Amino acid sequence: MTIEVIVVVVLGMMLVSFALGAHVGFSLGGIALGVGYFSWGPQIFKLIPTTVLTSLSNFLLLAIPLFIFMGQMLYRSGLGEAMFQSAYVLAGRLAGGLAVGVMLVCALIGAMVGIVGAGIMTAGTVALPPMLQRAYNKRLALGTIMAGGALGILIPPSIPMILYAAITKVSLGKLFAAALVPAAMLVLLHVTYIVVRCMIRPGDGPSIPQNEQVTGLKKVKVVGKGLSSISLIVIVLGSILFGVATPTEAGAIGAIGAGFMALFYRQFGFSEFWEGSLETARLTGIVVWMLIGATLLTNFNLLMGISGLVTSHFESLGLGPLGTVILMNVIMFLMGFILDEYIIVLIAGPIFVPIVIGMGLDPVWFGILMILNLTIAVQTPPYGFALFYMKAVMPRDIPIGELYRAVPPFIAITVLVMGLCIAVPELVTWLPSKFFD
Repeated sequence: MTIEVIVVVVLGMMLVSFALGAHVGFSLGGIALGVGYFSWGPQIFKLIPTTVLTSLSNFLLLAIPLFIFMGQMLYRSGLGEAMFQSAYVLAGRLAGGLAVGVMLVCALIGAMVGIVGAGIMTAGTVALPPMLQRAYNKRLALGTIMAGGALGILIPPSIPMILYAAITKVSLGKLFAAALVPAAMLVLLHVTYIVVRCMIRPGDGPSIPQNEQVTGLKKVKVVGKGLSSISLIVIVLGSILFGVATPTEAGAIGAIGAGFMALFYRQFGFSEFWEGSLETARLTGIVVWMLIGATLLTNFNLLMGISGLVTSHFESLGLGPLGTVILMNVIMFLMGFILDEYIIVLIAGPIFVPIVIGMGLDPVWFGILMILNLTIAVQTPPYGFALFYMKAVMPRDIPIGELYRAVPPFIAITVLVMGLCIAVPELVTWLPSKFFD
């Protein structure tokens, strides 16, 4: 088979396997080995031991279970809910204040766990009912929670970011630092949109009535409990940025700190520890199998010359570096309609990053563009995981169409931030240069 035919066969088999709901890791690895056997021979199976060894011996991957465990402890101990209560107390007087508080707290939860689900499940359970009870516009409430949850992909410690660093050999510390300015821009623009919308249409986000507002000592206690979780996040990220700890070591600090914090507030027992540990093991296992399968596919691509074919096609278009990067992001945007964020990183990263480096561009900058793209992918139907999580916790009388109509304003804001980061790369590269160069 020619390389072009192999590409068509591999892409076709991937689409069919995903449509059938097959396990992603086994699908990618199985396709690579199956097509490789018929096009190259039985020696393709020699990839298995070397791929597994190189995939699982990367020190960075230890950060994944540690950060997931930290998030599980904070989530299951109720400290995540305490952060929402703090937001209500501080922002409730403002029009749209609850939505603003949800956006800010989801950003902080994203800084705890690095995945989409925790922020959406927590906000959907704790924050959505009072927003709907106070007659918030349904689309504003739903869109705020989904956009806030999607921030978990962009704000360190992002699990997709760790995977990107692992497969491209890019500095994870630099990626974490590079994400902070775009993440702050995204949060600020989301909050600005909510405030302006509620100023123009006050009925979309009414403030909490005076008789329901918390004051005095109770206010201090509620806010203090929420701020304690924030302090742990600051310590973890600060230890990375200031070179005190590696990302893996910072993950260990966060995991231990979250456990002690939950014990301090007496909201932690063996059942929470057991359930959190099981969920950490489950999520880590999923990521590891996906990584092994995707790495098998990547190595197969290298052996077959598919990566070289892709590179030559991009060069033949004559778009130049900027045009090539924009085209890559368009491709990843389209991939987001049918693939989840992990698969996009594991497939697009090994193919696109060598091209980016070959053009003399910064792979850290490109990685942040990719991660921004993923925040859109998780909100777009039919395969957006933010939609799935939101559907699971929202009232049954809200139709699914409301979810689809809730996300466009927030996606448009993300596209704007991406455009700014493409036009002004220093928005991404300035902070890593200050901390690491």
